[in-house]
Amino acid sequence: MTAAWPSDKPHMPTLLVIDDDRAILHMVEQAFVGSEVRVRTASTGEEALECVRSGSGPDVVLLDIMLAETSGLELVRQIHALDSKLPVIFITAGGSSDTAIEAMKLGAYDYLLKPLDLPQLKDLVARALEIRRLMQVRVDVPRSDLPLTDSDAIVGRSPVMQEVYKAIGRVAPQDVTVLIRGESGTGKELVARALYQHSRRGSKRFLAVNCAAIPEALLESELFGHEKGSFTSADHRRIGKFEQCSGGTIFLDEVGDMTPLVQSKLLRVLQEQRFERVGGTDTIETDVRVVAATNRDLDRMVADGEFREDLYYRLNGFTIKLPPLRDRGTDIVLLVEHCLQRYRLQFKKDVRALSPPALNLLLNYSWPGNVRELQGVLRQALLQTIGEVIVPEFLPESVRGKAGAAGHTGADRTPALVAFLAFIQARLAAGSQDLHAEAVELMERQLVAEVLRHTSGNQSQAAKILGITRGSLRNKIRSLGISLGNTVLVDDEDAPQEDRAEQLAVGS
Repeated sequence: MTAAWPSDKPHMPTLLVIDDDRAILHMVEQAFVGSEVRVRTASTGEEALECVRSGSGPDVVLLDIMLAETSGLELVRQIHALDSKLPVIFITAGGSSDTAIEAMKLGAYDYLLKPLDLPQLKDLVARALEIRRLMQVRVDVPRSDLPLTDSDAIVGRSPVMQEVYKAIGRVAPQDVTVLIRGESGTGKELVARALYQHSRRGSKRFLAVNCAAIPEALLESELFGHEKGSFTSADHRRIGKFEQCSGGTIFLDEVGDMTPLVQSKLLRVLQEQRFERVGGTDTIETDVRVVAATNRDLDRMVADGEFREDLYYRLNGFTIKLPPLRDRGTDIVLLVEHCLQRYRLQFKKDVRALSPPALNLLLNYSWPGNVRELQGVLRQALLQTIGEVIVPEFLPESVRGKAGAAGHTGADRTPALVAFLAFIQARLAAGSQDLHAEAVELMERQLVAEVLRHTSGNQSQAAKILGITRGSLRNKIRSLGISLGNTVLVDDEDAPQEDRAEQLAVGS
């Protein structure tokens, strides 16, 4: 498992290992051979600091807490002075060491016990890399007059998304709890990161916890920590996320899946910024901003007694409602353009566009999985596509349905008009200075393609219908980027005649 860095950036996550024991350095290097993580090593504190200072510094640090010439605690202070968001994982020889606990209080991400458990090490590094990505990769909240950048972006210019951007701008600088509501796959994590990055705590730590992905028995410990011996497997003290992230922001995803006990402790943190570790009596004070998200109906859960009403009101200090993709109109055109740009670089495939029939299918689909489902559909289609254009046959059957099986029919004429209007909106947003010519070219491409479909690719008949010569039609086919092929854009003259169903795709 490795962190999902943006696919359009040639970034290879780097792990810096700091230890004066060459055997440890070699062991860790070997553990990541063949992975997507590059390992750099340092045997002294000065070497480590020089690496952090460099332009291509590490994304995660693995640091021995006992170095020969310096203290790991002192070194982590110097590292965080250079890069306050750099996750540091300590290596310690004693699970009950007060030094390890102190390291966590200083902002270490976690610590590992010697001898190193390599599968545990790789899993912890992967999680730390993901946290690093969430903190470092900027989330763009686009303005209508600016193009999207190469960073992660919340894509969309529909009226409902404009309201989301306004809400982020209003509440991000305010130190209040925010509840993000929306169906699964609508982009709640991106909104949480945007809130963090545009807040006064943007230079501090950001930790994300998926409450639905952690077993009920462990979630309380994950958030609040535990004392040694508090339960069967608690063989050492653990610092929880609320203690570890003091001064920063915690994102609690799927907060509706919390047990009543964890809900009670979370309520106290929100009210008093205090809590006790599991099995402990000492009161821990913290200073954390909470951003929560859920796809569940909390109002109904409160009515059914499944969620604390007082906690709901505390979380609901400010609510941002993300609309489902089916309610975002022509935003889907912008999302398709954004995703194709990223995925064609990731998969090194020169796919330029969707054919109008394929785009019409996407515009007509209900998208129960929202943006996440759209991303998956486009990835699959791009991997299967032959040529420069995605046609309906490359879309999943769930998206094509009966319309996809039947091919291009008169039923998708209205979505074609929607797609044309979306094209105009996209070009306006991009600041086009030649929109008339671009729109005329698109309409001509649609016209010629439609007539060729009508004649099943017979160019003589198509030229006659269009009122132009066959030579002019050939020139238009070439200049407009229209391709005629056999069996999905592949010109296979040896294929049996009955299998050579004429297909047409329109490129852009």
